Amino acid sequence: METIKVSTSQHVDIDYAVAGLGERVAARLIDFGLFVVVFLVFLFFFNLTGFLNSGGTTLIVLLIIYGAGFVFYDLICEIFMNGQSIGKRLLKIRVISLDGSQASLGQYFMRWVFRIVDFTLTSWVGGLICVAVTENKQRIGDLVAGTTLIKTEPPTAFNQIAFHPPVEAYTPVFDTVHHLTDRDLELVHEVVSTYYKTGNHTLIYQMATKLSNHLQIVIPEGMNELKFLETIVNDYNHLTARLD
Repeated sequence: METIKVSTSQHVDIDYAVAGLGERVAARLIDFGLFVVVFLVFLFFFNLTGFLNSGGTTLIVLLIIYGAGFVFYDLICEIFMNGQSIGKRLLKIRVISLDGSQASLGQYFMRWVFRIVDFTLTSWVGGLICVAVTENKQRIGDLVAGTTLIKTEPPTAFNQIAFHPPVEAYTPVFDTVHHLTDRDLELVHEVVSTYYKTGNHTLIYQMATKLSNHLQIVIPEGMNELKFLETIVNDYNHLTARLD
């Protein structure tokens, strides 16, 4: 599975799966289907009211607005929906820069411009082939803009974490875990899950160092970094369960 590193606000690199050809095509078909539905609804309404037969300037203006919406849909959505269209959001994929950061306006614009090459001039063939053969599953517009699509859904839900302790039988090790937030714990879980998938020890070392510094605690002798992270999660779960 192809992955790309995304740097979080805590400066920890997380591996995200790159969206494949199937997700891209499905998202595009959903977006196209939405426009077809909107067109049919308006066609039915105009025909029902007799507006379609009357013609006139208003009808022409509405058709121009519809055409402009179809042309600029992807660009507007990606800018204002954080790299997603409606189809991408439903498929849980998102456009990002190759360095893991949010794509810039220029990158969104560049990949939108090259839709002409990917989908119009080559009748989808160029874009599909490019996604299929490139390492980061990029179409031509992505290669030019320096972007790709990632899967945004975590591989494992936080409540499925394997090291949840029994509330009553557990004795917390670190008392300062109450300084953490649910988002901090989600990030820890994501790091551990990524480690089990990729074997990347660096992620564990980085997160353990940042947590120990943030909580102002020293990792006990004989406890490795992975066990330290698991203990932090267990302590936090025990504390929040007692508060509930």
